[in-house]
Amino acid sequence: MEKHFCLDDSPMFRMIELDEVDSTNNFLRHLDTPGDNRMTLVTAEFQTAGRGADRNHWESAKGENLLLSLRVMPSNLPARRMFAISEVAALAVRESLASQCSMFNVQCSMSFSIKWPNDIYFGDSKVAGILIENDLQGALVQRSTIGIGININQRHFLSDAPNPRSLADIVGHDVERRFVLEQFMENFTHYMQQIDEGKEDALDTLHEEYKKCLYRQGEEHTYSDKEGTFRAILTDVEPTGHLILQDTKGKQRRYEFKEVKYEI
Repeated sequence: MEKHFCLDDSPMFRMIELDEVDSTNNFLRHLDTPGDNRMTLVTAEFQTAGRGADRNHWESAKGENLLLSLRVMPSNLPARRMFAISEVAALAVRESLASQCSMFNVQCSMSFSIKWPNDIYFGDSKVAGILIENDLQGALVQRSTIGIGININQRHFLSDAPNPRSLADIVGHDVERRFVLEQFMENFTHYMQQIDEGKEDALDTLHEEYKKCLYRQGEEHTYSDKEGTFRAILTDVEPTGHLILQDTKGKQRRYEFKEVKYEI
């Protein structure tokens, strides 16, 4: 019989299921569990103040999507490689969505990509967003709080977000949200175990996997920064998380998060 990943409370992580909360990230930031070094997973049916990047509101109809946060305490992650947490989360979400296409024999798994730094796209549409808050202790990452919103069954979006799309719209029918969550947690715990081994080559391998999944990798598109719009090719993302673009004049441009915008 095929082994099935279980979300029940375990030595690796514990799970808290909420009906409604302001924000799963806020809930975890204020959850006091002294001495507990396990991962903590919090899910909610609805968020009254869910956040996306740049303090944007994350729209989600009650009971239709996946709203979750994870609190993790890496064992051996250097602060200079904290972008690995973002890579783990993005890869785990992308793979959980792609696996649903395979499960339903829909030819769509290769169309999921990671829009730097960690949005999950299907073609030019956004299916999931990730918000990460890291706490450092000396030269190590002490704790990461990872907020994730995945559009699962919502078909109609009321906000002015330009390009949302749901998994149900992609595969053509509603999807059991818990299956997606189970697949995500299986992927995430696998990658986190690699990080916790504290080996530099494992981080490098993770980084290469992340780069293979990048949205618009090697393609020329329009971007904008504080100086205006320009055309460029996405050539690399550094292990630190910096985006490298090469413009049409051959100049390399290096950006931190929020310093450059994709024109879609």
